[in-house]
Amino acid sequence: MNRLTRSWVILWLLSLAAYGASTVAPRQWPVYGGDLAGTKYSELSQINRSNVAQLQPVWVFHAPEIAGRLSTIECNPLVIRDVIYLTSPSLKVFALEAATGQKIWEFVAPTSRAGVNRGFAYWEQGAERRLFFSAGPFLYALDPATGRPVPSFGKDGSIDMREGLDQDVSYFHFRANTPGIVYRDLLIMGSEVGEGPSPAAPGHIRAFDVRTGARRWIFHTIPRPGEPGHETWPPDAWKTVGGANSWGGFTLDEKRGIVFCGTGSASYDHYGGNRIGKNLYANCILALDAATGKLKWHFQAVHHDLWDYDLPCPPVLVRIRHNSRSIDALVQTTKMGHLFVLERESGKPVFPIEERPVPQSTLPGEQTWPTQPHPVKPPPYAQQRLTAAEATDLDPESHAWALERLRTMRTGDMFLPPGLDPAVTLPQFNGGTDWGGGAFNPRTGAFFVNTSNEAEWISMVPSTSRRPLRLGDAGSLVFHANCSTCHSTTEGPTTGGGPQSLRNVPDRLTREQVTTLLQTGRGAMPSFPGLSDGERRALLGFLFRDGGEEMIDPQSLPSLESMRYVATGHNEFRDPKGFPANKRPWGTLSAIDLNKGEILWQVPLGTYPQLEAKGYPPTGTFNMGGPIVTAGGLVFIGGAMDERFRAFDSDTGRVLWQYQMDAGGYATPATFEVRGRQYVVIAAGGGGKPETKSGDAYYCFTLPER
Repeated sequence: MNRLTRSWVILWLLSLAAYGASTVAPRQWPVYGGDLAGTKYSELSQINRSNVAQLQPVWVFHAPEIAGRLSTIECNPLVIRDVIYLTSPSLKVFALEAATGQKIWEFVAPTSRAGVNRGFAYWEQGAERRLFFSAGPFLYALDPATGRPVPSFGKDGSIDMREGLDQDVSYFHFRANTPGIVYRDLLIMGSEVGEGPSPAAPGHIRAFDVRTGARRWIFHTIPRPGEPGHETWPPDAWKTVGGANSWGGFTLDEKRGIVFCGTGSASYDHYGGNRIGKNLYANCILALDAATGKLKWHFQAVHHDLWDYDLPCPPVLVRIRHNSRSIDALVQTTKMGHLFVLERESGKPVFPIEERPVPQSTLPGEQTWPTQPHPVKPPPYAQQRLTAAEATDLDPESHAWALERLRTMRTGDMFLPPGLDPAVTLPQFNGGTDWGGGAFNPRTGAFFVNTSNEAEWISMVPSTSRRPLRLGDAGSLVFHANCSTCHSTTEGPTTGGGPQSLRNVPDRLTREQVTTLLQTGRGAMPSFPGLSDGERRALLGFLFRDGGEEMIDPQSLPSLESMRYVATGHNEFRDPKGFPANKRPWGTLSAIDLNKGEILWQVPLGTYPQLEAKGYPPTGTFNMGGPIVTAGGLVFIGGAMDERFRAFDSDTGRVLWQYQMDAGGYATPATFEVRGRQYVVIAAGGGGKPETKSGDAYYCFTLPER
């Protein structure tokens, strides 16, 4: 232990006496999302409307070892007793002095590699403390004072979360990007699993003993025979279908002992012929007994999902006043731009929700659900369709191009099912609101949420053949089924935010490196250990274009045999200049009155510098991460592709301050107080889904000293 670490441990022990052995320091950021309710709200008001224009960086910490061209940081740091905990692109853990950014310790997990980690969970009781952190499929319990693994937790301080799922998932992609939540002596965890036609792990939710790592309960999100919801699937689907996972985290009503989450779609995302039915508990808001994991209620936001419309974040727990009643409620943001407001104890809608007919699939074997739920209030806060009326009006040339393209596509509202001909989707599959979620001001009842409004298109192709296929043709099918949601194989104009092209893979990677990536994953890219040898060989032949006339038996492609159709990918829909093909704004920040179910204001979030230089007003951009709101009347958010960190007036939506960072702030910020001084911090990791340049920094801001 070096001198700095010894000195800090002494200060830590003294702080226990100052704050009380089981009380986390007030006015800091002790929970992912700010508090157990996930409100992302702070009572701090030293930084406010009147002085935020003076905000300036006080420290910048570089978290080194960027691995990969599009590495990113999505961490919402914790701040506990004047110490800030954060992660790097290579999944190192750092503890810093929160006021100065000076490093106290760092932890490198044996399993660390570049990836995504959104933060930590923290537990303490008496003198015992744990900082929980996940890297890949491993969950670690660290001593917050030293960064060392706690030996009594699991095996030498970690557990393998692929174990204890009631089935073997050792050959499936499985990791946890978002931290769990602590209830008493339980750590409740979700997971990220595969979404393609290859075998995928189920997204069961579990609680682990905070001291030992032992599993204490499990909730099967894909119900088994005899469990409620089993009837919404084919009888044996629980053996073969994956997904329905809570990958966006949890919120907790500690008084009632209820834990809440949103779940993702069932695998495969875009064809459900092997999972006919409503598919509970995929795409659901779940309310579970936090002590036992028993289901209290559920609400399904998308039936039989074919659009990858995951519920990407947990519902925010709020108290609102509606029809002269004070209601403990929750509010769930979605990729569709729909806001569901439900009573917390029962799941009953606060505002009406209608089941409306939607277009039906014409793909053989598919059975689309005839209706989908639509909230009557609040109104949608994202664009809902792309037809000729919504084509871009950026300039006459782009408008004419978009109209010509739209004539060849199916258009309409967002629930157009994928088919053999291209269908436009708006919001896009990563549109609406993603994992960042929203922020709630309990003083005013206002809810703040950012939105992406850029269109994509999708089409399906047959996945199987009774005859042998050329290796490259088979590889194309494997690519479309497993890779095309994030990658393309074409080059073209882009302003970021589209699928990263793999056309030049042979110029920058060897076959051995790609083979390793398929086994391990990297950054936001998952691993694909479930691919058969034949599928892996076909994919390599396609990417390296060296399969020639070699033929492969379709029986060597087992994941494709289980799917009659696969998607051609999440295809960006941009004009020849690289800008979205739909009307502006392409990204927004909205304020919604939850008491009345009305939008208070909506403003563009972000701008394209190329258009800004030509005199265009802010257009909005694709965005990632989420907002926080403070008692000082401010909403802080990064998110936009112009790599700026902004403060908005929470009453009007007017930008009061902005700072140009070196990379995009695709993370949710945090605010805290140390010795009477307020700070705001955000990760600027760039890269990720927006595909702007990568970064490795955390920026911390405060007001000038007087």
